[in-house]
Amino acid sequence: MKLSVIIITKNEAAHIVACLDSVSFADEFIVVDSGSTDNTVELARDMGATVEQTADWPGFGPQKNRALALAQGEWVLSIDADERVTPELAAEIQRVIQTDAKDAYEIPRLSEFCGRFIRHSGWWPDPVLRLFRRGTGRFTDAAVHEKVVPVQTWRAGRLDAHFIHYSYPDLDALIAKSNRYSSDAAAMMYARGKRASIFSALGHGLWTFIRIYLIRRGFLDGRQGVVLAVTAAAGSFARYAKLMFLGDQDKRP
Repeated sequence: MKLSVIIITKNEAAHIVACLDSVSFADEFIVVDSGSTDNTVELARDMGATVEQTADWPGFGPQKNRALALAQGEWVLSIDADERVTPELAAEIQRVIQTDAKDAYEIPRLSEFCGRFIRHSGWWPDPVLRLFRRGTGRFTDAAVHEKVVPVQTWRAGRLDAHFIHYSYPDLDALIAKSNRYSSDAAAMMYARGKRASIFSALGHGLWTFIRIYLIRRGFLDGRQGVVLAVTAAAGSFARYAKLMFLGDQDKRP
């Protein structure tokens, strides 16, 4: 078996069929689902995926490692349900795993937001390491912003073709995810001993807006760029504000 595709899901009925169809060239599909209440599981099985259901949610990194542990292929491609492999990317993946030139590959990702593909704002080319030889890497145990790291010395490269990422169907989805991520990130920082003040929260929020809208030229992404910069700034402020309030626990008798 040459290539295993791994996906983690929860309530991804709107995406899972198109996602799996885009990776139909793979030898195996592993889906680890954390309690979907829609028909994600049934749709994935109908597409030929092996589905494992979990009763808990340990965070993105640990959940992806669960999926990785189930893979049997020589190579592993990790993809999110809201991502698609383009025909060009499919051809490039099949070529590189046949030549075995390197052990791991980053893949650029082009994301869509509210009807526009975002090519600035720090969203492009957004390389993510998702293709690697099984046994050479694993996901970090981070609850959010997990990434693949090597477990041995490896040779890594970057593919030319890209994923398509349907990240947020509307503004509500972006705000909901920003709120959830800021809570998880604040909890991780608190556990590592970090603390914050109202001034650090304000500073991080302001710097995030400047970085995304001006330095990363979010203004070239039109009104979507404005929304992304403001929402990211609000998320950064919320992350440190939540950390500030978590730190108040240290002062309680």
